[in-house]
Order: sequence, then structure tokens, then C-alpha cells
Amino acid sequence: MSKYLMLDRRVLNPQAMENVSIQVTPPEKDVENNPLMVQDKPWEIRIDNGYPNVIYDKDKEIFRCYYTLFTDDLDTEGTTVEERSSRDYLPRLDRVTSLAYAESKDGIHWEKPSLNRVEWRGSKANNILFLFAHGTGVMLDEHSSSPDKKYKMVTKVDIPGHGAHMAVAFSPDGLDWSELIPWPEHNPPADSHNLPFWDEKEGCYMLLSRIWKDGIRMTTLSRSDDFIHWSEPKETLRGRGFEAQVYSMPVFFWNNLYLGLASIIHEGDRTDRDFDMVDCELTWAAEPEHFDFAAPGQSLIPRGRGRYPAGDFDCGCIYASQPVFAPNGELWLYYMGGNGQHTNFRETSLARALWRADRFAALEPKREEEDSLVTTCRMKFEGESLEVLAEGIPYRAEPDEARPCEASDIRDTRKGMDKSRPVYLEAQVHRVWTEAPVPGFTFEESRVSDMGDGWKAIQWPKGFDSLAGTAGCIKLKFRNLKIWAVRGDICLDGHRLWEGADMENEGL
Repeated sequence: MSKYLMLDRRVLNPQAMENVSIQVTPPEKDVENNPLMVQDKPWEIRIDNGYPNVIYDKDKEIFRCYYTLFTDDLDTEGTTVEERSSRDYLPRLDRVTSLAYAESKDGIHWEKPSLNRVEWRGSKANNILFLFAHGTGVMLDEHSSSPDKKYKMVTKVDIPGHGAHMAVAFSPDGLDWSELIPWPEHNPPADSHNLPFWDEKEGCYMLLSRIWKDGIRMTTLSRSDDFIHWSEPKETLRGRGFEAQVYSMPVFFWNNLYLGLASIIHEGDRTDRDFDMVDCELTWAAEPEHFDFAAPGQSLIPRGRGRYPAGDFDCGCIYASQPVFAPNGELWLYYMGGNGQHTNFRETSLARALWRADRFAALEPKREEEDSLVTTCRMKFEGESLEVLAEGIPYRAEPDEARPCEASDIRDTRKGMDKSRPVYLEAQVHRVWTEAPVPGFTFEESRVSDMGDGWKAIQWPKGFDSLAGTAGCIKLKFRNLKIWAVRGDICLDGHRLWEGADMENEGL
């Protein structure tokens, strides 16, 4: 069984779509517990972007968080909130960036243990792992054959007045780290979150970092077989001019796609309300050399309300970690939220939001109470199963009238559906989308049944398996629904997936 997310543009035929747009589905912020961790140690002078790396170690049954902070920053240290509110922050070249560590048993209550590793102003009673470590990325390597290298990190060693270079380190337990090993080749600017991960498709390590080019920030990709020798960083995503630059982008692998959590900084107009603020947007890629925005301009983790200093703890800047599966199977997205502009005074805290698997971005109607139509690209049919992940859109009425549409509401309108709010889903199959549907596989003959957890099975009297061994496209007609994914005994085929396909049968 194959599964395709609707944010994957390869799945869709743009010539055969009506009344739909892609909309990100923000995870639900944990308002009861956020913020989870704040700046409360003397050496946490300014957490700034934080660049969180939250990892769940199932062997130790513990959550770990590695985060970047300024342990020396003369323009921040000793200032009060009142002073910070009355003048602009001055970023100094002599600031010291370091890496710190926190841990939690439940993902909610966090401790900053005394590691006795790094001396800060005469004492090692702190949670600092490395001084002069900028934008550190940490990964738990499940593929490592060496127990001493179970944990891996990439960082930019940045000693004010002495230059900067890329380096890596290894650890058996996430706490006891080796000395930093300089990269033998290449020294990109990398003044951002340097996020490594193991790539399942290519069987190598990959690193998302950042460079400056053509006057703006952009994300780069490097590869490595041994985590020490890295390929030259190559551009993989740039934003949308000064107003929407990619500051950093943690990436994770999901359902044969690379999904990115891009922090987008807004510059270019000091009078703009979002100037110098940082939003988080969802990106995707079928191949890591080129990412694209799932829904340009839409915030995946919306910033909180207000402005510095009285606004919400995350009203200014959002920097995400890779998502984490908790022991109970919940998918949590941890992030650092700042309450001010990027290059001004702000305080930063760790927070989290609950994501539902596969519900990352959905096709939704542009106009309510009208039918929507989505057509897939050419697909091979291989068996009897065809399902979609869909959910009713809540009433957009007065608050006391609003209610969600239950999963059971998605049924044939001919069977007594409330006509005041029709919610339905139908499907038909075509050999070529411009031609008539395959006999026996029309909208009128389709039936939808609830499979649980949002998945809906689509069936026809003849049986979808009767089409096995053939190819065509699937049209979905629906109203007042959002659709996140499709799965079943289907496989993408045709020129939108790869060059050299049989163009004669595309019907495009």
C-alpha cells in the first residue's frame, strides 16, 4: 500500500482542479504547559534563536534538548526589561555562543543538570556542553555501528577575534562528548542551525545549513559517509526576496518525502508590522537537492499575540526542532519561541505543539458550500484498496453556532445528510482525465465508509481490484472537507514523476 500527501505536487493534475487551495494544518500548541523552559540561569544571558534539538532516547526513556545560547553578551547582561523596552539591542562581535543541555522524563518538565564539564566564570556547576559553539545540530544515530558514536553533532566553532570553522563531535550517551573535530574540507558561513540527519533513501548523512548568496540567506545541503568528510554545501532552498528569507530549516524524513521546518525572517521594510520577526513555514522535497514551500506565506506554528515586552512568549520568533514521537505515540513539535524582534531585545523559551501524523497540509475549498474537484496525475492501479484522509471543515459562523463536522458526517447526501451543511465525498476513475469515466467507476456509484482515525475507504460495486494492472487517474469531488492524503493499492506513474514516461497515454 502506497500513501501520498496532498502537499506533494507530483500527485496532482493542476489542469483538473477546481475550488481548492493548499492550507497548512498548524499543530495544537500545548497552552496548558507552555512555555516549558525559560531563561533562568546566570549563564543563559540570551538564548536568542535557541536552535533546539529535541530527541527522545527510548533506551534511556528520556527527552533531551540541546540548545544554543549566548553565555557572554555585554549589551544584554544586567539590563532590565524596562531598559530593554526603551532602546534597541546592539549585537556585539564579542558575544560568545555556546551549547547547553536540558532533559525531561515526560517532555513537559525540564531540568538543566549540572554537568561539571565547562567552566563559566570560575565554576563548572552548569549545563553547558561547549563554549564557542554556534548553531549546533545534534542527532541520535540509530544506524551507527559504533557505540561511542551513538550521538553526533555538527557545529560552527566561533571564537570572537580568532575566526570560525565547522566541526563535529561524538558521544555514546549524549552527555560525555569527544573533543570537537574540525572539518577537513569546506568552511561555509553556517551561521545558523546546522542540522544533521541520516538519510534512509541514500544511505548517508545529510546536513542542512545556510549560506549567503545574492544578498540573502538560503539553505544548503551537504552529504557525508563518515560524518567527518562533508561535500561542498549546495543551495537547496531560497526564500522570497528580502521579505521572506530562509534563516534555518530542520528537516525530517516522512513517507518518502523530506519535510522542512523553515524559519523565515522578514526584512526589507522597517515600517512593516512583521519586520525582523521570524515565522515557521512548511517545506517539502521529493529529492533533497531542491525544496519548495508547501504553502508560501502560511505559518505552520503561528506566532503568539502582542509585542515586546508584554506579548506572548512566542510573539516574535519561531525556531523549530525536528518532530518527536513520544512513548505514547503522540507526535510533538518542539520549538523555541522568542517574544521580540530577531535583532532586538527578546527572551526565548522552549515550547511544544501536538501534530497529528500525516495532517501537515490539506487541500481545502476556496469557497464554502461549493463543490471542490481534485484529480490525481496518472497512477497505476494494483489492487482493491483506495482510501483518503479527510475531515469535515467546521462551520465558519458565529462562535455559538460553530461546531466541527464529525467523521460520520462524510456520507452520501442521498442518504439523509443535513442539507443545510452538506458534507460529502465522491470519486470516479478515468483512463484520461479529459475523457468519460470508466464504466462502473462514476461519482454516483462510489461509496465512502469510515475506516477510523480520519481515513475513508472508497469503493465501487465492481471492486477497485478489477482495475488492477491498468492505469489512469482518480477524481475526487467533495464539499466542506479538507483532504490531507490518499493511500491504497496505487502507484504514481507518468511524466510528472519522472522524465521519459509514456507521453502518449498522459492525456495532457
